[in-house]
Amino acid sequence: MKLYAPSTIKEIKNQYNFRLSKSLGQNFLTDKHIIDRIIEGSRIGPEDLVIEIGPGIGVLTAEAAENAKRVVAVEIDNGLIPILEDTLKEYDNITILNQDVLKTDFSTIVSAYKTEGKTKIIGNLPYYITTPILMKLLEERVLADSITVMMQKEVADRIKADPGNKNYGALSVAVQYYCRVSQIAEVPKEVFFPPPKVDSAVLRMDIREERPVVLQDETLFFTCIRAGFGQRRKTLLNSLTGAAGLSKDAVREVLQTAGIDSGRRVETLNLDEFATLANSMADYKSSH
Repeated sequence: MKLYAPSTIKEIKNQYNFRLSKSLGQNFLTDKHIIDRIIEGSRIGPEDLVIEIGPGIGVLTAEAAENAKRVVAVEIDNGLIPILEDTLKEYDNITILNQDVLKTDFSTIVSAYKTEGKTKIIGNLPYYITTPILMKLLEERVLADSITVMMQKEVADRIKADPGNKNYGALSVAVQYYCRVSQIAEVPKEVFFPPPKVDSAVLRMDIREERPVVLQDETLFFTCIRAGFGQRRKTLLNSLTGAAGLSKDAVREVLQTAGIDSGRRVETLNLDEFATLANSMADYKSSH
């Protein structure tokens, strides 16, 4: 059965009287080439554990199961569980969990289903919660090697943006702090059923074993990022004033110590400069 065929999707919908949920961002992929690109791009090995977010009717799940040792699929929609149990019944290496991904303990899944290989996270993320899902995985330091997911192209552009780019923002810095980012594919809206209003892209985020910068205080690092991008049209001197409780004079001193021009704007700073800024702020706070 070609699960990705529009005719199959319509047949399944009718058979189970299933209604697609706009609120859950349910748009099913119908292009085998894109499915193959995602599987190849995620570099799944025969001994690997794959955790899939939002399996839908099992299109990507089945392909992952052909390549991995074990697949654990996390699906929030109760209505899709009997469908998945049917479409994936020929596979004995798939476990389906009916859970909300934002409330799921991924570390427990990794511990319970760990294989001799690596752990890979894949999925077609609902547009409206892409960022919360990614930051949950990264901030909770889930013991996975990579995250290969489809998302709204606009979000993908923000994640992989470089300093000075109009798309460069807090999300860019945060994800690049935790991961090395590679684009796997661009996905036009026409290859989904039903088609969404926007195009998508697939990114692979290889989780770094070691952070790319040395920080005295990671919380201050993210404080600088949020404060700066929260008022990105202002100079650093103005956008950082008040961050971590620092006055304008204190921020001026912090920037001077860091060797960063107070008249620059936040979107010009790279990862190393954010680290230098945060460490300078940490030094200031410890000495005052």
